[in-house]
Amino acid sequence: MVPIDILAEDMFRVVSECAGKRNLKPGDLTKEMIAKHGAEACTKDNCRQAIRLLIDSGRCIYSYLGGSYIQLPPKEDAGPLP
Repeated sequence: MVPIDILAEDMFRVVSECAGKRNLKPGDLTKEMIAKHGAEACTKDNCRQAIRLLIDSGRCIYSYLGGSYIQLPPKEDAGPLP
């Protein structure tokens, strides 16, 4: 079995690579992880736990654009203070 934290890191890498290019649904990430690690080493439940870890840690957020997508949180505006 692939540890949940490793799955979360792999998912974060995929979300980072797709940022601004493509919106990923939770199912897209799950399918990609199962394809990468194999169905016997990576289950849907493991993927769900890894997604929850990313969301709870604040590294990723859910956005709703006619469906539920996982994205990177918006960057803080580092402009000058008024």
